Amino acid sequence: MIAGAARAGKSKSSELEEVAPKSPGRLTFKAVVEYDGTLYLGFQIQRTGRTVQGELERALAQVTQHAVRVVGAGRTDTGVHALGQVVHFAAVWRHEPQELQRALNAVLAEDVAIRKLSVAPPGFHSRFSALSREYRYTIQNTAVRSPLTRRVACHVEQRLDEAAMDRACQCLIGQHDLMPFGWAPQGDNTVRNVLRAGVYRNGEQVIFEIVADAFLRRMVRRLAGNLILVGLGRLSEDDFRGLLSLRSRRTPAVDAPPQGLCLVKVNY
Repeated sequence: MIAGAARAGKSKSSELEEVAPKSPGRLTFKAVVEYDGTLYLGFQIQRTGRTVQGELERALAQVTQHAVRVVGAGRTDTGVHALGQVVHFAAVWRHEPQELQRALNAVLAEDVAIRKLSVAPPGFHSRFSALSREYRYTIQNTAVRSPLTRRVACHVEQRLDEAAMDRACQCLIGQHDLMPFGWAPQGDNTVRNVLRAGVYRNGEQVIFEIVADAFLRRMVRRLAGNLILVGLGRLSEDDFRGLLSLRSRRTPAVDAPPQGLCLVKVNY
């Protein structure tokens, strides 16, 4: 029955209407989404181009036969991945949440999957209810590039000093104005509270992990780019710490490539 409903959904989501807030059977759901962002223009829906939000809304329209608006906890950029993106949406569904999860995964593109799905608690909002978000930036630190990791890691040929990178990024912990490393998605507030930051080596990879209450646009990639310079000896640890006092975005590094970045988890 559920699979049949999914197959029957041939209409474009843009041609369907959203259900009224008090429609019978209308529930708000919370979902944890994993995706390979390589072929997407980010999470947030765009006028043109493929997006993760657009793919989720297409699948939901196909399964539920009405338009559904998806709201994500983080707006990942073009080429950025997620292991634990969290979304919420309202839909009419009279079966178990697990059946909705199975139906969606049956029609979603192969590079997007619903890892968990449940009825959301009252008042839940994927973005505004979040307490913190965890990001990971992965660097393939090998003399020869790895074809198997090229979509999920940034390749750096010269050996990095991960200990220096780790020492440098400790200055990020606490509440800081992080304007040199990005810009606010909405408004002018660029102050963020970083709860944890660290760099470590795992075999052939160097990993930068950071947890904060919220993030600026491009923030993690810009931090990663500067930390790579520290690891290469092109930027001193003191100079990296000095970047926090800058009142402009004229940092000495270009943003690290998007494929190394992954939204790992959203905490509530």
